[in-house]
Amino acid sequence: MSDQSGSGHDSRADTLAHIALVRDHLDSFVTEMLKPGAGHDGSKLTPAEKPTFDRVLPLLAGAAYGSAEYQALLDHAKPMLQHHYAHNSHHPEHYGERGIAGMDLFDVVEMVCDWMASAQRHPRDGVKLAHNVALFHIEPQLASILANTLARWPTSG
Repeated sequence: MSDQSGSGHDSRADTLAHIALVRDHLDSFVTEMLKPGAGHDGSKLTPAEKPTFDRVLPLLAGAAYGSAEYQALLDHAKPMLQHHYAHNSHHPEHYGERGIAGMDLFDVVEMVCDWMASAQRHPRDGVKLAHNVALFHIEPQLASILANTLARWPTSG
């Protein structure tokens, strides 16, 4: 490998162009993420879902995520949940047998944000990542990425 220090090439312009391209891609990612943020779970307000959520949501507040009581409430709401999953791609169930493997990164980010918001019903428990990893058959590498993300997530307090 030759010594480039005397070549007279200044890489500054190339580096600044690269930085600008990465910034553009990040800006595009953020713009794409704002779309589900604006309409997240809007189907919960439709006639197909709202009556069931009106009945079940107060009960979910008293049931720990992943408990038998929680699962019984989900079983009771199954027809509505099937509609919900069909209309919301941030749920692994949206993709049938493919589950998480059918999702893209936008779906995964929205899913994690959804988990965090849902976990606020039981703040002491937080996101039960181990439960979700088992429930959705999340591969170890993605599970580690999710754990690292949750650990790094900025808090509002």
